[in-house]
Amino acid sequence: MPELPEVEVTRRGIAAPLIGRRVCAVVARVPRLRYPLPAGLAEQLVGRRLLDIRRRGKYLLLDFGAGHLLLHLGMSGSLRVLPQAASVAPAQKHDHFDLLFDGYTLRLRDPRRFGAVLWLSAHDVPSVEAHPLLAVLGIEPLSEAFTAAWLHAATRGRQAAIKPVLMDSHLVVGIGNIYASESLFRAGIDPRTPAARISQRRYARLVPEIRATLSEAIAAGGSSLRDFIHSDGSSGYFQQQYFVYGRTGEPCRVCGQPIRTLRQAQRATFYCGYCQRR
Repeated sequence: MPELPEVEVTRRGIAAPLIGRRVCAVVARVPRLRYPLPAGLAEQLVGRRLLDIRRRGKYLLLDFGAGHLLLHLGMSGSLRVLPQAASVAPAQKHDHFDLLFDGYTLRLRDPRRFGAVLWLSAHDVPSVEAHPLLAVLGIEPLSEAFTAAWLHAATRGRQAAIKPVLMDSHLVVGIGNIYASESLFRAGIDPRTPAARISQRRYARLVPEIRATLSEAIAAGGSSLRDFIHSDGSSGYFQQQYFVYGRTGEPCRVCGQPIRTLRQAQRATFYCGYCQRR
């Protein structure tokens, strides 16, 4: 699943060519993805200018003034910006939704069809952040508010292991499986440690590593493991810098001990038993 870095890379990639352009047409090739596609979307968007593109967690919000088009890439989605109209690159089997602008086409490809395209009318939803899908989201890990003191206070009483706690989007958004494993390795914290037992001093090591890991991943174009590609069709290369994720049995890049794996909350966790001693 695309995580925060991949979504942020996508946002930056589509913002440059599309902001300021007007919508010419809307093409929906399926009736629904994760949710039904909005009825009358063409009537809402055609002729409107794209004012801005923001990210909230793993959601993209395309601001058209009268409302926002909310996009989510789901498990396997990606957005491409194609020159001219769709006729330049005929739609393939999994190309389910196009937004045609003057000069470009924004195309959503989603093999598993678990993404989302929703219209948040300014009339119906005066505050975008109040929408049910966004109102439950936690703090942004790259924001100034995400500090060791905040994370320490937020995890008091949480006896669950720190790895799945970091992946709880109601607490912190966008730290998926890859970046939780990598950040905990960098901070030297065993992923099985109960969140409530981690001191503020140790969180003071973890928070900067989370920020650094996410920032470095964005700079590297994210991770391209399965379906994720950039808006221009290229791939990310942060996977080349992984310390632990997907490296079971390989030597740790720091101590040389074999990387281990375990299951937490039905997800694979990768760690070094020596560098991340309890």
